Amino acid sequence: MAAGSATVCAAQLHGSEATLVKVEVSTSGGIPGLDLVGMPDSAVLEARSRVRCALRSAGFTLPRVHVTINLAPGGVRKTGTGFDLPIAVALLVATGQLPERLCAGALFIGELALDGSVCPVRGDVAYAMLARREGLGLVISVQSPLAGGWAENTHGIGSIGQLRHGLDTLGPPHGEGEEGRFGGREALDFSDVADQELAKRAMLIAAAGRHGVLMVGPPGAGKTMLARRLPTIMPPLTEDEQAEALLVHSVAGQPIDALQRGERPFRAPHHSISTAGLVGGGRPVIPGEISLAHKGVLFLDELPEFARGSLQALRQPLEDHEVRIVRVDGIYVFRCDFQLVAAANPCPCGHLGDPGHECTCAPGKVAAYQARIGGPLIDRIDLVVDVARPDTSKVIRGQGGMGSHEMAELVAQAREFASWREARFGRAPHDPVGAAGLEPRAASAFEGLAEALALGGRAIVRVARVARTVADLEERELVSEDDVIEALGFRPRMTG
Repeated sequence: MAAGSATVCAAQLHGSEATLVKVEVSTSGGIPGLDLVGMPDSAVLEARSRVRCALRSAGFTLPRVHVTINLAPGGVRKTGTGFDLPIAVALLVATGQLPERLCAGALFIGELALDGSVCPVRGDVAYAMLARREGLGLVISVQSPLAGGWAENTHGIGSIGQLRHGLDTLGPPHGEGEEGRFGGREALDFSDVADQELAKRAMLIAAAGRHGVLMVGPPGAGKTMLARRLPTIMPPLTEDEQAEALLVHSVAGQPIDALQRGERPFRAPHHSISTAGLVGGGRPVIPGEISLAHKGVLFLDELPEFARGSLQALRQPLEDHEVRIVRVDGIYVFRCDFQLVAAANPCPCGHLGDPGHECTCAPGKVAAYQARIGGPLIDRIDLVVDVARPDTSKVIRGQGGMGSHEMAELVAQAREFASWREARFGRAPHDPVGAAGLEPRAASAFEGLAEALALGGRAIVRVARVARTVADLEERELVSEDDVIEALGFRPRMTG
């Protein structure tokens, strides 16, 4: 058989982005076999066996020639199983079993099963973005969850044997994730929470101003119920926010059905999670829970039970809204603009200050338990609210108070007013206290209270921002003295 060659476009993930890789195949005389070069890892090397079996199952032949497969650029480490499909296509084109025009202007991504079917891989959204930037069509598994605008110029392939009929015969992918098969998030409403109007007020302020919240109270007070209902009063994802969140979830191999419906992500990792699981890492490097909560809510229940190192690793992402993971093969950057909601018991037994139960903890153990959160982290939380055990009669009678629909309207009005105010008066990022727009009486009272409470610079700025949000909820251009006092009432207990 005469020597042949072919080049097919493929890609691999690096952090939250996909980078282009060229799969070059050349056949020649000599001892039959497949050589795979270009710094492949073990998963890529195993593609040789998967491709052989898949091609035979699909009715293609493997000529007895020597085949050299190069993944260019050769100086970059190649990882993942998404190279199976482009390697198979390039091999079939090089051996004359598929026309050369088939691979022109197309990006192929997919893992091959031994029966020739094409399986999905993580990162579909990242590959779709790459194909869009490069002006290429995308060929991926028909089981991919891409939908809507993300599926434009995308071909879903179920088996490699379908390539005999060309790409034009392939329809768009139509796969479903777990949420698509089993339904979306259950309907939640703040009206289900009885006798917690102060905590619901804190949630309202948090949603309106995107503030972090820490709820402190005994077990069974409703802290988790409150946290899980916060996304119900937040505005739906905008197109840009949705694209960013979809990218992170796709790269991590997480379901994206809820995001495609416009729902904000809600992540609630267990307190036993590792630092890499929380902020990202591992091999291969994938986003952590803080990135999966991008443009949504990260809920940390039993906050003092988390490893201290994991909690302190949150400090920089809370400020910069991104996490940078440095490895030998490069720097991985993941976006993590999330809203932190945390819950904690006041002491190890959980009953400190609970009038219905007696606390059995020694003072030293209480102090040590509360100190596990760490001052630098709690200093970055805007609102701390005490959640008391609800009144028994109100729980039994079902007196829920304000519901999510009413609270969502207030949040939307507050954010709209804040946008109007900033457009009219401008923003002053270098003077956040001045940008709050305090009335003279409010400024005077704030100065005296801040001095009396020995507030530090960061605490003063965060109290001013919370007071500004309270004023936005009332649609007032200037912050009043009452707004400042309410904001100080939610001040973190451990800041100075």
